[in-house]
Amino acid sequence: MFGGKLGLPELLVIVFIALLIFGPKKLGELGKGLGEGIRNFKSSMNEGSSTNNASSSTTSTTTTTEEKK
Repeated sequence: MFGGKLGLPELLVIVFIALLIFGPKKLGELGKGLGEGIRNFKSSMNEGSSTNNASSSTTSTTTTTEEKK
């Protein structure tokens, strides 16, 4: 419908409708909660990738040590 692009007019309409439905105070709380959720998601993704990298390096070290025996 939009061709995958949302321009400024479309975003303004969406914000205006959300403002009418939720009100200015609740809209701020929703935005804050959404921001915290995204931040937590990103940090957990970074923790997961660092854990995977650590386990991969441990596995390669173990394999190399076993090959030497």
